[in-house]
Amino acid sequence: MKKLVVFAILVCVAAFAFASDFTVQSVNGSVMRESGTQRVAVRAGEVLNESVVIHTGIGASLVLVDAGGRTVNVPSARNGTVAELSRASSGVRISGNVTQVDTGNRVATGNFVTGSARASDAAGEDDIAAE
Repeated sequence: MKKLVVFAILVCVAAFAFASDFTVQSVNGSVMRESGTQRVAVRAGEVLNESVVIHTGIGASLVLVDAGGRTVNVPSARNGTVAELSRASSGVRISGNVTQVDTGNRVATGNFVTGSARASDAAGEDDIAAE
């Protein structure tokens, strides 16, 4: 039993030792953090624990730097803990233009329009019965 208690204490100490803090490098717009039941404005130079909940407003942005010097850009209209937002920022941004299409036996080049269709777009006006 004594070994179990000592092990539990060591696990808790290790969790606190490896908890990462982030320093706020810059703030643009309305960026708030939760403090108890209130929201408080985030300011440059503040040190935030990874468990702090952040809310970025529309058009706002936040730049955080972790202890290793890694920069984390948090875009507008995001809510979550610093840890969640720092993982979300490292995603892949997909953009570009389609200039070549390979249909299997023929390669076409040029500018292509890509799009998505909704069921309501696919159904013509005649397909829906008026009740």
